[in-house]
Amino acid sequence: MGLPALEFSECCLDSPQFRERLRSHEAELEKTNKFIKELIKDGKSLVAALKNLSAAKRKFADSLNEFKFRCIGDAETDDEICIAKSLQEFATVLRNLEDERMRMIENASEVLITPLEKFRKEQIGAAKDAKKKYDKETEKYCGVLEKHLNLSSKKKESQLQEADSQVDLVRQHFYEVSLEYVFKVQEVQERKMFEFVEPLLAFLQGLFTFYHHGYELAKDFSDFKTELTISIQNTRNRFEGTRSEVESLMKKMKENPHEHKNISPYTMEGYLYVQEKRHFGTSWVKHYCTYQRESKRITMVPFDQKSGAKGGEDEAVILKSCTRRKTDSIEKRFCFDVEAVDRPGVITMQALSEEDRRLWMEAMDGREPVYNSNKDNQSEGTAQLDNIGFSIIKKCIHAVETRGINEQGLYRIVGVNSRVQKLLSILMDPKTATETETEICAEWEIKTITSALKTYLRMLPGPLMMYQFQRSFIKAAKLENQESRVSEIHSLVHRLPEKNRQMLHLLMNHLAKVANNHKQNLMTVANLGVVFGPTLLRPQEETVAAIMDIKFQNIVIEILIENHEKIFNTVPETPPPNSQLLLSRKKSTDSKPPSCSERPLTLFHTAQPNEKQENRNSIINSSLESVISSNVNSFLNSNSAPQPSLNSSDLELEVIKPNRPNSLSPLRKARALYACKAEHDSELSFTAGTVFDNVHPSQEPGWLEGTLNGKTGLIPENYVEFL
Repeated sequence: MGLPALEFSECCLDSPQFRERLRSHEAELEKTNKFIKELIKDGKSLVAALKNLSAAKRKFADSLNEFKFRCIGDAETDDEICIAKSLQEFATVLRNLEDERMRMIENASEVLITPLEKFRKEQIGAAKDAKKKYDKETEKYCGVLEKHLNLSSKKKESQLQEADSQVDLVRQHFYEVSLEYVFKVQEVQERKMFEFVEPLLAFLQGLFTFYHHGYELAKDFSDFKTELTISIQNTRNRFEGTRSEVESLMKKMKENPHEHKNISPYTMEGYLYVQEKRHFGTSWVKHYCTYQRESKRITMVPFDQKSGAKGGEDEAVILKSCTRRKTDSIEKRFCFDVEAVDRPGVITMQALSEEDRRLWMEAMDGREPVYNSNKDNQSEGTAQLDNIGFSIIKKCIHAVETRGINEQGLYRIVGVNSRVQKLLSILMDPKTATETETEICAEWEIKTITSALKTYLRMLPGPLMMYQFQRSFIKAAKLENQESRVSEIHSLVHRLPEKNRQMLHLLMNHLAKVANNHKQNLMTVANLGVVFGPTLLRPQEETVAAIMDIKFQNIVIEILIENHEKIFNTVPETPPPNSQLLLSRKKSTDSKPPSCSERPLTLFHTAQPNEKQENRNSIINSSLESVISSNVNSFLNSNSAPQPSLNSSDLELEVIKPNRPNSLSPLRKARALYACKAEHDSELSFTAGTVFDNVHPSQEPGWLEGTLNGKTGLIPENYVEFL
């Protein structure tokens, strides 16, 4: 199990659970820091003590073998798995070098010691400095807050207002420092996946260069080195996109913290001071309290934020009534009384502010007025999977396929919002939507039409692939081999409601056509996954954990596009529940066919600079649009009218079958678009740009047969283009 994600929304609450998760990250950073220090020490010993080279190398190898990476999230991508096992591979190589008695080590300081020291000082050191600042601000905030809450209500109003303003400033500063610290901790946790492994890889490459007897070993290691380099590059690129998403979320949290709170099982939660009677008077003890309106259960956990420790046993009571305390009846401010069914007497509590007291009173149905957060009236037009919905999508697809299938950046480049909304209002007008005309006027730009299609899908009451199946699709994408992923997604698609599955079928047929024209429009299956993943599989809430799963959303869409004929035109097998998940863990990955989700685009196929920037922007824009639309849809869903009954014309979906290379004439030449490493003797290994002779369809689905340097073998069908 990996490290839990640290949610920015919890920085404001600063709950005990949040502190516990934060400590687990801090412990992991400290563990990594100690390990790097030990690794640096071992490396220096290796350079200085040539006579003790054998013992030093063995210890170094053992250290590598014992360390295990822990990633954020509950699953790892294939690249992360490759990186995680790299240390064990390095250890094996070093043991082999020990057997060969290699003695020469040069440039170790430059390629190994310096980068590790730089990472430790600049990254882990920065995280430690942020922790010191965070601890200092925690102590300062708690001290100011306690002093403020002890301020007598009989003070002058101007003094009270000034004190309130000062506390608000300290609270805001503490909140910002907390957000920045959480951001830095998670950034360092992710950076170590590539900045830590790369120096080790360079060090090993140096050993191969300077050791005479390491030549054969270097040849054996080269295959894994290539795979690891690709994995590091892919992980680095994913990090850039994910970091932008997380940073964007952090900025939004700074601007509007109350609009991005977690979906909590509690009606209200936060810190309260509870009055406790003692032998010689009363005292106020800080508790972290939670309240559930359905069960009327109040739970109080004594907790000190400064020490990070509990101050006693938890207590739970059942609410009977809640009453606001008058200002002149008690020395403290922001107080209210709670009566419990299962506890005699009155429990007096002090909130952190007037607003905080109002929220607690409102949650407990106290005597404070209830403030409803009614949303502004919105447009009555709603998106549904009805006759009008299918008509709109079909018209957009028809326009794209007849007029703009070859436009560069199709679906990635967005249209002007006002034009998109105007087109949607025309298409959604019941007076015109049911007309038999299937074409959209040529005055509308293709980017406006594609944006209208995506916007309509986001306007649905829920994502097309449904909230209830979102986690199941993500888990399917995380399975170990491609065959299991396709099988599980195949099964999940057929569990969708009929209308959802029909619309998804229509869309995937269209996207397959778009991908088949990727030479002209530059929209590969992977690029389409980036664009449509957040739209079709958006989560119910925007969290750091959800952002980390964007890469798996994209993989789901890629699999649907690549396997749309099988998934939508055949009935899935019906294994016993969860058997697919169990089987996938037992199967080896030897027989998995290649797919775009595993394609090493970044290393061997360099995109143009503007294409890279547009791709990165599309990830951020798609995610932001999906979050905004999800908030609107939650209102639309609750106010939408019942869907009308559907006639048979709704079910008549046009099945589009793209041309495949199998239909081409045999014995042609083909060029590799991407690099591939053979996993069997029957397959060919090659780099991007390699030209094959005598290429013809194979009996194995998804593969071609061809000849390279006199050897005939299998070639992945989606890795080549015919000349």
